[in-house]
Amino acid sequence: MTTHPHHLQLTTVYTQDSVRIELHGDLEYDNADRLVQEAAVQLAARPALTDLHLHCADLGAVDSMGLSALLMIGRRTAEAGVRLHLDDRPAKLDRLLDLTGTLEHFTAPPPTGAVKSSVVPTGPDGTT
Repeated sequence: MTTHPHHLQLTTVYTQDSVRIELHGDLEYDNADRLVQEAAVQLAARPALTDLHLHCADLGAVDSMGLSALLMIGRRTAEAGVRLHLDDRPAKLDRLLDLTGTLEHFTAPPPTGAVKSSVVPTGPDGTT
């Protein structure tokens, strides 16, 4: 059996209020969904999460599906009120984000006064 030399490997490290997912290898069509799924699992499992860090130093190639995965994670973190960080971005990732007009989207500071939303459970009749 042969393996792709740049197969994506994910390492997840978490604390009480933040999660760091380290990306090793290429983020592409064949594996981008793995990253989205891992981020979704972490968001669902940790309602008190404030920050999701994607550590990109060992990230290889990123194709359009990889970029789509990053954008999807950005949408999901925004919906959850969690700050997304693309840490230690290699120059080639910055170039891709710049060319696609998404660099500022990922690197802009959060809006001031942003508050994490909370959902209040209601009973069957709609009362709390």
